[in-house]
Amino acid sequence: MSGASSNDCPHLECVGEITKEELIQKSHGQCQDCKVGGPNLWACLENGCSYVGCGESHADHSTFHSQVSHLFLLYLQLKMFSPTVSVLLLIFFHCLSGSQDPKAPGSPTSLRVPPAGTCDDLDVETEEEDELRTRGLTGLKNIGNTCYMNAALQCFYLSFFLDCGGLVKTDKKPALCKSYQKLITDLWHKNRNSYVVPTNLFQGIKAVNPMFRGYSQQVGFLKLICVKLCNSAFQCFCVFSHLQLFLKYSSIRPHSPNGNEGVTSRLSSSPPKSSMWPNLSSTHKKVPSFIPPKSKRQRKYRSIISEVFDGTIVSSVQCLTCDRVSVTLENFQDISLPIPGKEDLAKLHSSSHQTALVKAGSCGEAYAPQGWVAFVMEYIKSWFWGPVVTLQDCLAAFFARDELKGDNMYSCEKCKKLRNGVKFCKVQSLPEILCIHLKRFRHELMFSTKIGTHVSFPLEGLEMQPFLAKDCSAQTTTYDLLSVICHHGTASSGHYIAYCRNELNQLWYEFDDQSVTEVSESCVQNAEAYVLFYKKNNDETKKERRKVTSLLNMMEPSLLQFYISRQWLNKFKTFAEPGPISNHDFLCAHGGIPPNKASSVDDLVMMLPQNVWDHLYSRYGGGPAVNHLYVCHTCQNEIEKLEKRRKNELDMFVRLNKAFQEEESPVVIYCISMQWFREWEGFVKGKDIDPPGPIDNSKIAVNKNGHITLKPGADSGQISEETA
Repeated sequence: MSGASSNDCPHLECVGEITKEELIQKSHGQCQDCKVGGPNLWACLENGCSYVGCGESHADHSTFHSQVSHLFLLYLQLKMFSPTVSVLLLIFFHCLSGSQDPKAPGSPTSLRVPPAGTCDDLDVETEEEDELRTRGLTGLKNIGNTCYMNAALQCFYLSFFLDCGGLVKTDKKPALCKSYQKLITDLWHKNRNSYVVPTNLFQGIKAVNPMFRGYSQQVGFLKLICVKLCNSAFQCFCVFSHLQLFLKYSSIRPHSPNGNEGVTSRLSSSPPKSSMWPNLSSTHKKVPSFIPPKSKRQRKYRSIISEVFDGTIVSSVQCLTCDRVSVTLENFQDISLPIPGKEDLAKLHSSSHQTALVKAGSCGEAYAPQGWVAFVMEYIKSWFWGPVVTLQDCLAAFFARDELKGDNMYSCEKCKKLRNGVKFCKVQSLPEILCIHLKRFRHELMFSTKIGTHVSFPLEGLEMQPFLAKDCSAQTTTYDLLSVICHHGTASSGHYIAYCRNELNQLWYEFDDQSVTEVSESCVQNAEAYVLFYKKNNDETKKERRKVTSLLNMMEPSLLQFYISRQWLNKFKTFAEPGPISNHDFLCAHGGIPPNKASSVDDLVMMLPQNVWDHLYSRYGGGPAVNHLYVCHTCQNEIEKLEKRRKNELDMFVRLNKAFQEEESPVVIYCISMQWFREWEGFVKGKDIDPPGPIDNSKIAVNKNGHITLKPGADSGQISEETA
């Protein structure tokens, strides 16, 4: 600590004198809140404070003490190197509060003026030509049967993520978003290495989910990292983590005999296709919706992941007796498609839904580069092995109408009985990146098989218009292929590689772990696709970017300067449809800067001249317009009140519970739901932002003849009458 000065951190003035003997004595002590002993204890360094608390391995009372009371903590752990030599490990809890007043932790800091926007901030085409030839061609080392992870990470890259460094400031452990953003930066660094070792990200993934701690192939990694990045710190405004439920239904395990692959393939599944596709029915089970705890206040949240991959499917079921139509909206981050067989293709091609699936100039022309030789080969293969399966066929099978009759009749709420019905689904909103998973693996009770059927897919011009709902507002419905994951091998073993189109030079490359090789378009088209990533293509947006760049170059003087979200500008730079301007990611509900974002306002905000703002606002709308940045004192007061409430409730509980433990024969004992108690505990420890709702004991109590009794085996805890 000698190298630090009071100018570096004003809180150092609050640190009192402490001797080595006192530290050793504290290391042999126990947490003053929960009475747990060492190791992993923390001591407070505040002058006159003798607090010792437990760490993360227990209830983490030390962290709460640092948040609501005193900032500096010292880690106490006595290491025995020999019977006579011991070393006390001292690790300081570093100050994260900048130049805040030590007497008022969390008080707002003064704001720095964000820098003015330049052409480099809005246009990637300004980079040097030699950089364009080299960036983004870095491989990933296989660190133990991790080819599935390497292929997914290469496909998962978007330049949008590269410019999101300001949004990944988090103290959560493990900080997956930080690890991922660092990995993307390394992969696209100007001084690129031949390969990068993704150890930190892989260790973080294994830490949050045990299923990845072994060395078996897990293609569900792509799903897991989507959800964990979404729930980690990429601008999340709610952390109802549905990870466990999601993994239960979405982990793709080609080497597990526990059912068909398709049962578990997307966030929100569309309705079953059981009657028209009898051989595919088992791969279209409906995924239960995640319902967060009712006692918690539900809040809408968004994240970088959801902005890139989220779409919406509208599912409708019509009763053929009363014509009542029930409609359900379901979010999806990928679409899992069946691969139709010969009989399925015959039904599909004979149906009336095939009349407008392939339009001139879209997917039909996308296969032209294969040439006449490929055409002859496809014709010969279709003669012996059946017709060629296209990606449009798979999409048509997924979105086909499904008759509900016989053993699969529809239970109509209006008729109050089983009726014949029709089930169908359409896309309500299209994602910026469309992730398509082809169901190539089938797992039966005794064996597993892989569907090796070649599915033809377009490199450009995938048209989604035929599958859109009538009221879909999407202006861009055409997609170009961005990357594809391929699996070589059988259902029990194999290897994953990826083909990716470099966004800078538009060439295709094969990523086989740490090996990166340029390939032709025909090589990509002939690949046995497993997961495909398509990106929206809109030439009008490219023209808009050039227009804004020219306006910035004009350097037109203006009396007003406007502040705009860097996150939205990043979307404008990379998305085909960036949507309305949204400055709410750096503003609070009162129009100011939230205190927790004051120190990073440079990473969140950019200053634009009036002519650029006027053009963007007239083109995209949204807002609100911001000409002045200030830290919101209303939010600061609310934070301080909440911190005071946390401290008071925790202190009162600790005091009353201590007295309860000392009672030899309490007259009355109350029971409390542990589910609610855990939510409250997370709030008072500062892990959850919002306080829980009223105490809800409905899950642990049962009414018997007018008397409320405890359910046998209920998840409950005991507290005193005073605590209740």
